[in-house]
Amino acid sequence: MDRIIGFIGCGNMAKAMLNGLIESELIAPEKIIVSAKTNETLEDVKKNYKVNTTLDNKKVAREADYLILAVKPHMYDLILKEIREEINQECIVITIAAGISINYMKKHLGKDILVVKAMPNTPAMVREGVTALSFDEKICEKTKDEIISIFDSFSRTEILEEELMDGFTALCGSSPAYVYMMIEAMGDGGVLQGIPRKQAYRMAAQAVLGAAKMVLDTKLHPGELKDNVCSPKGTTIEAVAKLEELGFRKSLIEAMRICGEKSKEMNK
Repeated sequence: MDRIIGFIGCGNMAKAMLNGLIESELIAPEKIIVSAKTNETLEDVKKNYKVNTTLDNKKVAREADYLILAVKPHMYDLILKEIREEINQECIVITIAAGISINYMKKHLGKDILVVKAMPNTPAMVREGVTALSFDEKICEKTKDEIISIFDSFSRTEILEEELMDGFTALCGSSPAYVYMMIEAMGDGGVLQGIPRKQAYRMAAQAVLGAAKMVLDTKLHPGELKDNVCSPKGTTIEAVAKLEELGFRKSLIEAMRICGEKSKEMNK
């Protein structure tokens, strides 16, 4: 890719993105420029990723073709005020913060700036994330493909209408926490059966990973895959029946409903 990618902010998600971009060889490190608050952070970034670094957010805004704002939502007002006069008019600005809309970005940067709303989730750190993208209607197909390739370097990418982003937050943004809770509970169940805890967590995590890969690779309905494990009068159907009795699915659906409502509230 013969573009300059700029990052303002370099927390865990930005580092996950940098790792994916560089390991995939999509872009050369010298084509990336990163700003952060402290020299300590920048020294770490320079050492690990060999990219250009600066304390000057305005410099990143001036040089970037794709400008990724990787700061916390409460920092956006300050950052956008700082860089709005510096962004080159051909630049496309990408927000990865929850609660920040395309309209909000245009209001603060000017209507002529093209904006993408991206929502990556934390498994991007191990290049197994999923990212939802919503595009400014004026962005051309070639540019869309380039932006998709950026996020494909560390995640599976899905295109969504912006109005569905709250649902994505509930389904994918927050769901790693639900899954970690399930793995922890499965580990506890393994310990109850006599399996050492570290081994129980490791096996539980692999079981979840394998089940997810079955859904993705076979493209079978999750219900069909579940049925294939449930032999008549067997151990699994006993466990599934108890989960249904305890409201396992209902609890997940309700948790996602609450999460989506909270996301909509934040966007307002």
